[in-house]
Amino acid sequence: MSLFARIAFAILLATSGIAPTLALEAAGPAPALVAFNSDDGMARLGRAKAKADFAGLANQFEAQSNIAFCGPTTAAIVLNTARNGSPDLPRDRSRLRPGDTQHLPGTMELAVPRFTQDNVIDKGPKTRAQVLGEPMYVDGKAIRDAGYQLRQFDALLRAHDLATRLVVVDDALPEPAIRRDLIDNLGRGGDYVIVNYHRRDVGQAGGGHISPLGAYDEETDSVLVMDVNPASAGWVWMPLATLVTGMRTLDTVENRGYILVQPR
Repeated sequence: MSLFARIAFAILLATSGIAPTLALEAAGPAPALVAFNSDDGMARLGRAKAKADFAGLANQFEAQSNIAFCGPTTAAIVLNTARNGSPDLPRDRSRLRPGDTQHLPGTMELAVPRFTQDNVIDKGPKTRAQVLGEPMYVDGKAIRDAGYQLRQFDALLRAHDLATRLVVVDDALPEPAIRRDLIDNLGRGGDYVIVNYHRRDVGQAGGGHISPLGAYDEETDSVLVMDVNPASAGWVWMPLATLVTGMRTLDTVENRGYILVQPR
């Protein structure tokens, strides 16, 4: 079954409360994690109550185009969900090839109006080259800082006129406070949760990562991580405590964490 077919089936479950009976192939994550496209994963979505934004995020989902673009891809998904139908969405013409428009009427616009993982970078604090590893100079020293740290990513979201609340998951922040933030947000429509965690600390291969959350299942105390790199890990249900462990990790200057986002 294709990814989009799985998403459509999941949205049907999420809005109907019907328990799934269709067997879907598992993506093979670590034992503590449960693949979204497994029987158990689909059942969790079907019974979850805190899933207000799942359908919107799933409808706008896209996979990152390279290993450094988890942040820009997540930003594009959230922006397209929050601004869906807005008349002033940007048109990314960078993906068009020379000659693509030569057979179209002169007044026809070929580029689709939406945010992309390429055009969201333009307003952020880092250039595309810096996101892809070009050294940045800080106090005269060249520092290679590919991707986005949590505060850099927050600045990118704010540059696109989103209201944000950044939370660094340091040792002083108790897990119950994190739990309240995430569950309350997932149960409320119109705002979103973006998490920044370290893959190896949650049982996956890789380093720092950014993705949106789509739902919370109370019965298993797990959250649905809508991983923007499905070729690497796929969407998974992750125990909330495991996610907290993955966020409570050092990234360059401070710990990782999460950002609560809503339109202004």
